[in-house]
Amino acid sequence: MVNIDTKVVMRIIFFLVAGFVLLIVYVRFLEAVSLFIPSRKITMTPKEVGLDFEDIYFLTQDHVQINGWLVKAKVDSDKVSTILFCHGNAGNIGDRVEKIQNFRDLGLNVFIFDYRGYGKSQGRPTEKGMYLDVAAALDYLQSRQDIAAERIIVYGASMGGVAAIDIVSKRPVLALIADSTFTSSADMAKTIIPFVPAFILGTKLDNATKIKGIIVPKLFIHSPSDETVPFRLGQKLFKLAPEPKEFLVISGNHNEGFILSQDIYLPGIENFLNKYNLR
Repeated sequence: MVNIDTKVVMRIIFFLVAGFVLLIVYVRFLEAVSLFIPSRKITMTPKEVGLDFEDIYFLTQDHVQINGWLVKAKVDSDKVSTILFCHGNAGNIGDRVEKIQNFRDLGLNVFIFDYRGYGKSQGRPTEKGMYLDVAAALDYLQSRQDIAAERIIVYGASMGGVAAIDIVSKRPVLALIADSTFTSSADMAKTIIPFVPAFILGTKLDNATKIKGIIVPKLFIHSPSDETVPFRLGQKLFKLAPEPKEFLVISGNHNEGFILSQDIYLPGIENFLNKYNLR
């Protein structure tokens, strides 16, 4: 008969539990430093590319002050569609001036905002906070008399796709554009740290579930050369989405694909807008 040393067993259990706790701490640390990478300094505004803009502040439901810019279309009309621009997880609105100009060149109003903790927006970034921020941005847009409340297209790039899909799953808008985004934090984690079980993650970023209920026209944009968000996750998100939907394949890396694919990117968005009478 084998004698079991209780102290040895307890030590093994202790080290297993301690190792698991350390794994959780490590994963949560990685989430904290990689999920949101805000910058406070705004290095560029639309003025630098010759665009007039309104510098706007508005409050979220939990009383956090958020900063945004509104760039009006060349044709001043209350029938013009407006892009609600949800940017990615790094930098701030000052790093998206070229995209703002692109959307404006397509004949659209553009309203871009910084999540809490980014640029001039107050607070600290969190997943829940991001959802409150985009909801407040939509509220602000729809409160303006010079904006057609029923003609708002929500655009989200990368992490901004999470904010965009969340708000479109809850509120009526004209259309959704999801650019280089993914299905969930669990799927992204499998790509980066495949040995980590999904239940350890502190965030959900559950686009996969939310996209299934979005019935407005949807455009998904992704590059097979995307080194940050795998192309297969963009494809998976597209497959989960109900019709009507379109998939635009571009080239180039995660941050510069829209520049390297100018001959595909802008015409592709324009074709989507025209096909579904979105402008």
